[in-house]
Amino acid sequence: MARSLSFLLVHVVFSTKDRAPVLDDVVQPDLYAYLATIIRNNESECLRAGGIADHVHLAIRLNRTANISDLVAEIKSSSSKWLKSQSPKLAKFAWQRGYGAFSVGPTDLNALIHYIDKQEAHHAKQTFQGELRVFLKKYGIECEERYLWD
Repeated sequence: MARSLSFLLVHVVFSTKDRAPVLDDVVQPDLYAYLATIIRNNESECLRAGGIADHVHLAIRLNRTANISDLVAEIKSSSSKWLKSQSPKLAKFAWQRGYGAFSVGPTDLNALIHYIDKQEAHHAKQTFQGELRVFLKKYGIECEERYLWD
């Protein structure tokens, strides 16, 4: 093949530190736009950003040379600094240390976007912890729970 081609779609999820519900309706739209800008500035594409007060979901089409770990570190670092500047109540804002990144096939993109768009309704029935447990089971990821939550 004369050219390198790829379609790498990833569902990224991470929470505020201690799942503090500090991402209110006022900051969320600007935060999601900011997250999309960080991703775009790193030559990947944010197909959807959303979440609720204590965590975010991102649908990202990765650049063929992107490293997910480096990209998420940049997303979290830049957005944390930005959030701290938005309001005195966010002055001590922090994201949790880890994140979840799950591969998604191109035929599942619309379902992922719908899932991200419906986070409020989804979390009326399930906590972030429950949601993450479902993802871990779905993707066959084994880990000790005591290392999941910070």
